[in-house]
Amino acid sequence: THLVLDMPVGRTAKVRTAQEARELSHGLLAVAQTFGITARVLVGNGDQPVGRGIGPALEARDVLAVLQCHPDAPADLRERATQLAGALLELAGVAATDAGAALAMSVLNDGRAWRKFQRICEAQGGMREPPVSLHKRSLRAPASGRLAEIDNRKIGRLAKLAGAPDDKAAGVELLTRVGQNVTVGQELCVVHADTPGELDYALAYAATHDDIFRIESA
Repeated sequence: THLVLDMPVGRTAKVRTAQEARELSHGLLAVAQTFGITARVLVGNGDQPVGRGIGPALEARDVLAVLQCHPDAPADLRERATQLAGALLELAGVAATDAGAALAMSVLNDGRAWRKFQRICEAQGGMREPPVSLHKRSLRAPASGRLAEIDNRKIGRLAKLAGAPDDKAAGVELLTRVGQNVTVGQELCVVHADTPGELDYALAYAATHDDIFRIESA
């Protein structure tokens, strides 16, 4: 009956401009209305991936860290999740306008979200730990400076060549965020794969696409 759509917008995101976002939002909301669904589109920053993991198990670890309120949980994922949940609470009339995100954050902080997640897992056969990759290799900064951009499409391609999403443990683990200063040789990300061959495919792609991470001189 109620639906919130997350729409990241950025130069290398699926939706690249504000105009495209407006046009797509209009179409999606029209379809929702036709089916009697109360919907809202939440446009967000798509300049870089949300969270650290790209790939099923790596993303699951991010989610678990947020649900468990771990101090090292990705702050951007925590923020975006509570924004989306809050928007849905407002849309459904559970929270007042502009009060949804705070309500969602309180449910997260007091452990209710984690307890509910555990019950959902139990109802679906039990809680399991996400698998761990057998092979991994770091990509390192070729120079010192400011990380100006992460190419979403190319980092997604890198994860696929490593085996994701078919190989659940495969993917890319980001270690830096746009805007951070890095030094030459610093780890930018870790590529995870289940086989040496898939890891080699991914690394060969990275070697010929040095613009996955764009570093500007400080």
